[in-house]
Parts: sequence; C-alpha cells; structure tokens
Amino acid sequence: MTSATRARSGVGGSVALIIGSCVSLQFGAALAVQLFPALGSWGVTALRLTIAALILVVAVRPRLGGWTRTQWLAVVGFGLALGAMNGFFYAALERIPLGTAVAIEFLGPLVLAACLTRRGSDVAWVGVALAGMALLGIDSAVGAEALDPLGVVFALVAAAFWALYIRTSARVGRLVPGLGGLAMALVVASVALLPFGVPAVAGVALDPGLLALAIGTAVLASVVPYVLELLALRRLPQRVFGVLLSLEPVIAALAGWLLLAQAMSPLRIAAVALVVAASVGTALAARRTTEAPALTGAIPVIPD
Repeated sequence: MTSATRARSGVGGSVALIIGSCVSLQFGAALAVQLFPALGSWGVTALRLTIAALILVVAVRPRLGGWTRTQWLAVVGFGLALGAMNGFFYAALERIPLGTAVAIEFLGPLVLAACLTRRGSDVAWVGVALAGMALLGIDSAVGAEALDPLGVVFALVAAAFWALYIRTSARVGRLVPGLGGLAMALVVASVALLPFGVPAVAGVALDPGLLALAIGTAVLASVVPYVLELLALRRLPQRVFGVLLSLEPVIAALAGWLLLAQAMSPLRIAAVALVVAASVGTALAARRTTEAPALTGAIPVIPD
C-alpha cells in the first residue's frame, strides 16, 4: 500500500468514525427525551454518564499507576467539559426541539474551526455550514412554536463547552494511550454530577423500563460516540473535525423526525443540503492535504 493510499484510507476512516458518532449520539438523545418527565434533564445526564463510565471502566480497565500529573489534569479537564456540555445540552433539549438545540450548540465547533483554520477553503466551508445553521434557526423562528429563550441560552452554553470538549478530548488523545483517559473522564463527569445522579438512580431502581432506556441512552449517547470521536481526533486536526461535526444537526433532524415526530420543512431540508456540502468539502480538502506530502515520500502531517 502506497503512502497516498494510506492517507486516503486514514481520512476516509476518520470521516466514517465521525458519521457513526453523529448517528449514535442523536438517536441516544432521542431516547433521553423519553426519560425527562421522570428524571429531569440533569438527572438523565448524570445517570447516562455514570452508566457509561461503569461500562468503559470495566471494559478498558485503565492502568492509573503510571499516569503523570499532566495526564491527570488533562483527564480532569476533559471530564468537566464533557459533563457540563451534556448537562446544558439536555437542559436545552428539555425546552426546545432536538434539531434546533443541536443547530445552536453547533456554533461551538464552528467558531473553533474558524479560529483554528489556516486555509481560505476552510473558512469558506465554515461559512457554508453556518448558512445551514442560519436556515435551521429561521425555520424554527417562523414555525408554529416560538423557541424557549432559556432553552436557547442553555444551548449556547453547551456550545461553548462543546468547543472546550473538542480541545480537551484532543489533548487526552495525545497524552493518554488507549481508552483509559476517556473512561476516567467519564468517571470525573459522573462525580461532578453526583448530586443529580443519586435521585436519578433511585428513580430507575424500581422501574425496569426506565432502566432499559437509561442503559440504551448511555450506550448510544456516550460510550459509542465518545470512543469514535476520540479515535477520529487522533487522525484529524481539530478544525477539520469541528466542521465535519456539521453532520450533527442533520442527523438530529432525522432522529427527531423518525423518533419524536418532528417534521422536516423545506427550510430544514435546504439547511441539510448546505451542511452536507460543507462536510463533504472539508473531507475532500483534508484528503488533498494528506495526499500532497505522500506523493513526495514524506510523512503526511496535518497541523492542529
């Protein structure tokens, strides 16, 4: 296999990882909505992250003895960002539709991608994705139901923590080999949300139906997407990763339509088209960047 072929395979595999993460995360969020009436948004967040932490710790069995202070600080920062991002997103999801919440939250990765970019084409694709987000916002504004202002604020706070999540996740991916860093970050997030988690555990202990939904939410919305995203961040620069996540509102809209009976309007369909175009354009630009050094025999490296 040539260097150019390996470069193409690496980028393509990373894009597949992100798509898998998006699909799993949004369908997990659709399941979580069904738990809100019984447990509340923060209770669902705490329970979901706790279950995910238990699953990963048992599966990975991280070896903590040799970790340095720098590694621990990176993991703690990652865990706090992860917990806050999820908590505020679910708080928003309790008040505004899934597709709209994700569209607003996506401002975090978009701004991060714009700040980290070094090429004009990256800025252009960020603009295309942002136009798609704007159409989703217009669609929500002119719809039958007005957006809850507090829900919008929660989504914006989640957006800031999403950008921080990308940065801290990439740092943990560089400093901590394997999945041990992710497992312990989930433990940190669970401990931080413990005041909400204890009542949630009591709420599902005697209801097998709620417990099954909680486990499904933890697997689909935490374990699967975070593992896939951590692997993708080890292969792609953060700016490319951020714009590729523009698939999130697309899949959120589809999940809302399939599982929550949230309709797809013409404006939303147009927004989907713009977002997909931005994702494809970014992936192709990343592939060209990795191919160019490979053709000269150099090791392809995309700077962060």
